[in-house]
Amino acid sequence: MSSSREAREKDPLRFWCKPELNRPSLIIGWSVDAGRLGTRVINYLNRKLDGRIFCEIEPADFFPLGGVSIEDDLVQFPESKFYASDVDNLVLFKSAPPNYAWHEFLNLVLDAAERWQVKEIYSLGGMVSPGAHTAPRELVGIFNSPELKVALGQYNLNADLDYETPAGQRPTLNSFLLWAASRRNIAAVNLWVPVPFYLVPMDDPRAQKRVLEFFNRRFDLKLDFTDLDADISRQNEELAEVRSRVPDVDEFIKRLESNLALSTEENQKLATEVENFFREKKT
Repeated sequence: MSSSREAREKDPLRFWCKPELNRPSLIIGWSVDAGRLGTRVINYLNRKLDGRIFCEIEPADFFPLGGVSIEDDLVQFPESKFYASDVDNLVLFKSAPPNYAWHEFLNLVLDAAERWQVKEIYSLGGMVSPGAHTAPRELVGIFNSPELKVALGQYNLNADLDYETPAGQRPTLNSFLLWAASRRNIAAVNLWVPVPFYLVPMDDPRAQKRVLEFFNRRFDLKLDFTDLDADISRQNEELAEVRSRVPDVDEFIKRLESNLALSTEENQKLATEVENFFREKKT
C-alpha cells in the first residue's frame, strides 16, 4: 500500500480530474516568449472557452526552486499546467520553459498527450522581427507531418520556411518538441508570428489575434474579438503618442515602414524609448 502511494507521489504528472475528450488537439504556449505571445494566447483561450486545470507537471525536476521571478509586481512561480475545454475538445498547456532536462520534460508532455489520445499538437512562438508594428502579422508554420501541412494549407499559413538550427547553437524547445512528437507518430506544427523587436518585452495584441484567428477557423470556436480589437486600438494610440513626443522614434518607425534598416544603436534607442514610455504609463 505504501509503495503504491510513494509511486504516485513521485509521478511528475499529477492528474486532478478526467475531462471528457475525444481525440482532442493540444495547444502549447510558453511563458518566456517574444511579446508574451504564448501566455497571452493560452490565457485568452482559457478565459473564452472556460478551460479548467486537469493535470500539471511537478516542477522540482525541471526548474530551480531557490528563486522566483517578478512580473507586473506579482511573484511568478514556475508552473506547467494542462487545461481542458470539453465543449471544444481542446487541451491547452501553459508552461515556463524548463531550465534543464528538456527531453524528459517534453516526454512528460507527450505522455499526457498520448494518455488523452491527442491527434495533433500546435506549439506557439513569437519570433523577433525587424519590422514596424504597423505591418501585418504573418503566421509561419513548421511541420513534422506532411499530412498536417496539407490539411492546414487552406488557412493562409506561410509553410515554406526551411529552418535549420545555426551551427553551434542549441535547437529551440519547439524544435525539440516537433522531433519528440514525430518519434511517437503525433502530428505537430510550430506556429510562429513575427513580433516587432521594440514590442518584445511587452504585449503584441496584433500577433495574438493572428494566432487566435487561425484557431478560431481551425476549430470553429466562434470567438468574439471585440476586446482584443480594443487592445490593438489602445496600443496603436499609445505608440502614436510616443511617436509624437519623441521625433527620433517617429523617424525610426517611418524608416522601418519603408523597409529601411536601422543601425544597432538606433534599434536600441527605439526599443528603449518605447519601453520607457510604456513603463511610465503604468506608474
